[in-house]
This record gives sequence, C-alpha cells and structure tokens, in this order.
Amino acid sequence: MTMKKEPIKRYSQAFKQQVVREYEAGASATSLAQQYGIGTHTTIKNWVKKYGCSGFRTEKVVIQTVADQVEVKAMKARIAALESALAESVLENRMLEATLAVASAELKLDLKKNFGNPLSGTSGRSSK
Repeated sequence: MTMKKEPIKRYSQAFKQQVVREYEAGASATSLAQQYGIGTHTTIKNWVKKYGCSGFRTEKVVIQTVADQVEVKAMKARIAALESALAESVLENRMLEATLAVASAELKLDLKKNFGNPLSGTSGRSSK
C-alpha cells in the first residue's frame, strides 16, 4: 500500500496580498480559504498580520451579569447628563463673554480689568 503525498502549496506574494485585500474589503477568512483552496483560515490570518493594513478582524463578545448591565446603563446615562451640562455651561460662558465684550465696547471700559472698581474713578478708599 503506497501513501499518496500531498503537494506542498506555495503562494506568491501577489496572491497573498490579493487575498488580504479581499479580506479587508469584508470577505470572511473561512470563505476565502474555501474559495481559493487555501488550507485553513489561520493561513489567511497570518497573511493579514504580515501584509494587512488593519489587522485581523475579531468579534468582540461582552459577557455581563444583569447587575453589570444595569451599572453600565446608569454610567452611560450619567455621562450623557454630564456632557449635556458641560455643553450648556460652555454656551452660557460664551454668552456672558459676548455680553461683557459688548458692554465694554459701549461703555468704552475694559470691564475685565475694572471689575469691582467704581466707575467714578475713585479708588474706593475713604479719606478721614
């Protein structure tokens, strides 16, 4: 009984890069391996590491308890509330700065420098 020898497949660099481009365009490694008769998807994974731009895609699976899910949902709501409050504060600050700039121009005073000082030109000290 003679044993049939499997041919050793060697792929050109151009072929490997073509497969990697198809993978990066969205094809799955398994379907490409079947389509081109490549041993396994692991071979394609290695080519992607070597020739690819974005690396091998993996699917992220998050496993959480119910308590973790509730906590994450509460944190996301808190983040949204804080972002909204920050945006409101930024807008209010811009409005106040614009108001101050207009008032300074109308009064021909630098209100930022003269804040707290009387407008009459006195120093505010009383002489006895």
